[in-house]
Amino acid sequence: MVRQDRTDARLGVVDDDASIRETLAGFLEAEGYDVRCAADADGLDRLMRPDPLDLVLLDIRLPGVDGLTLTRALRARSELGIILITGRNDKVDRILGLEYGADDYIAKPVDERELLPRVRNLLRRVGHSRLASPTETLRFGRHTLDLGRRLVTDETGGAVPLTTAEFDLLAVFVRHPGQVMSRERLIAASSHRRFDPLDRTIDTLVRRLRRKLEVDPERPSLITTVHGAGYLFSA
Repeated sequence: MVRQDRTDARLGVVDDDASIRETLAGFLEAEGYDVRCAADADGLDRLMRPDPLDLVLLDIRLPGVDGLTLTRALRARSELGIILITGRNDKVDRILGLEYGADDYIAKPVDERELLPRVRNLLRRVGHSRLASPTETLRFGRHTLDLGRRLVTDETGGAVPLTTAEFDLLAVFVRHPGQVMSRERLIAASSHRRFDPLDRTIDTLVRRLRRKLEVDPERPSLITTVHGAGYLFSA
């Protein structure tokens, strides 16, 4: 059962650097979270056996099974929140991580003042996706978006699997049909991240949404690019 009090959320910190594990765990525990640590994929597997995690902070460069491979495996079987811990120059890996289903990332050295709101925001989004009841349903193209249940279905009623980040971005688009949305506005509305002109998170998520929703992802008609301005959603 998902906890109603999100400060009781169960977090995992997975990093092969003991000092980073201890620092992050100590900080998050001081904020009231139940934090468990692991140094590698096997350790994470042991953490998740007795009680599923709500969110995991996952180093992208783990020994053995790396963070990208772990992200893909976790997303295939779980809706937990995934925040990748990356190096400052790991831009390609960040994009791959988002492609594989990560919800967010944060660069080393980790700024605790930046980490905490990201953890809180993602826990709120993940918790809402599990606890919400049906409230508002919106139709677009061949699909239906249920905001309360955080569910997207196609014309046959089949569920379209979306990550938390994908759903949040799609919800922004569906609520603003016919409007050109800049990357800065989309980031602010969907994730509350600080805007970075070099951040390609939105582009990556749009590409993933196109693959899942468009009839022809190479010639999108639902989410189109407005060069120099952003994206346009056509319901």
